[in-house]
Amino acid sequence: MIRIVIAEDQGMLLGAMKSLLNMEDDMEVVGLAKNGEEAIQLVEQLQPDICIMDIEMPVKTGLDAAEHLYSIQSQCKIIILTTFARPGYFERARKAGVKGYLLKDSPIEELVQSIRTIIEGKRIYAPELVDFVYEEESENPLTERESQVLELVAEGKTTKEIASELYLSTGTVRNYISTILDKLGVGNRIEAISRFKEKGWNK
Repeated sequence: MIRIVIAEDQGMLLGAMKSLLNMEDDMEVVGLAKNGEEAIQLVEQLQPDICIMDIEMPVKTGLDAAEHLYSIQSQCKIIILTTFARPGYFERARKAGVKGYLLKDSPIEELVQSIRTIIEGKRIYAPELVDFVYEEESENPLTERESQVLELVAEGKTTKEIASELYLSTGTVRNYISTILDKLGVGNRIEAISRFKEKGWNK
């Protein structure tokens, strides 16, 4: 019997997936989580074979949870089920040892088959995701120093605090930020941080 934990913050979808997977003769849903933190606790407590996770969840995202489970060498195989076909997310998932990355609009039969395939030791990535990733230019355009400045911006530091920490003048820091916005093709710091994280360049 394949023991499964599902982590999904939309209650209706969580219930539907549980019912559909429990209809399979070789599968049993042993736990349900509404966020990444609960998913980690259930995986550690129940030791399931598979954990199916959404990405966008409160407290901890599915990717945060997957990275944590990977860091503690959990034997549970992670499947990310998401509406987000973003290269940065996919890249983070691969680095976190995720065995499956599927889109939510896939038919349930595809998920069921993927679970069986992953249990056999293989990986399943939605073809449109793989194509999308290879079509995208996913190289970080920022220099090491520019990335460092943006990381400090993301931590909520002011221009003055960044200047002090990196032993630069505030004018130089402002120039760096202007260059960063330019290179990332965004209009403000918040968009820059969002794009940087979305692409997985902050890892």
